[in-house]
Amino acid sequence: MKKLLLLVLAMILAVPALANTAGDEEDDHQDPADKVAASTLVRVGDPAPAFVSGLLGGGEFDLAAQKGKVVLINWFATWCPPCRAEMPHLEKEVWQRFRGDEGFAMVSVAREESAKEVGPFVVEYKVTWPFALDPKREAYAKYATAYIPRNVVVDRTGTIIYQSQGFERADFDAMIEVIAAELDK
Repeated sequence: MKKLLLLVLAMILAVPALANTAGDEEDDHQDPADKVAASTLVRVGDPAPAFVSGLLGGGEFDLAAQKGKVVLINWFATWCPPCRAEMPHLEKEVWQRFRGDEGFAMVSVAREESAKEVGPFVVEYKVTWPFALDPKREAYAKYATAYIPRNVVVDRTGTIIYQSQGFERADFDAMIEVIAAELDK
């Protein structure tokens, strides 16, 4: 009984460390923040790696074609609890606020998922911005090796000016401020 109680206590203490970021790697006793940092392949100030992904419903999203716009790239998966928690905020606080600005573009990219999973998700969450598919994780692999959700804000020149992993209110608010400030330039 004592062993079971100790196991349950250990599990309870371990969960908050990664509760707001969905990871992909086995726990190797590395600090969670260090694991996220190690999985991140691009940094603020780097050129955003170009990618083209098919859009849900047809067409494609080409990051290079967005040059001259401020772009929010949201990496997610339909099964990811923090991604799901973030979606209503992205709709209400980002898309609804900035969608009328011709200098703004936004896309959510579904990592390792197809239209079969993403289509019903978009309907369920009543989200209205473009969704792209990255079924082989090729686009995501240019940005990171693990952990979602990830948000990357790219300026008009194609440079990364903000990025975050997980869904934390303070980070989300900071991202909105970065987008607004960049659009005001």
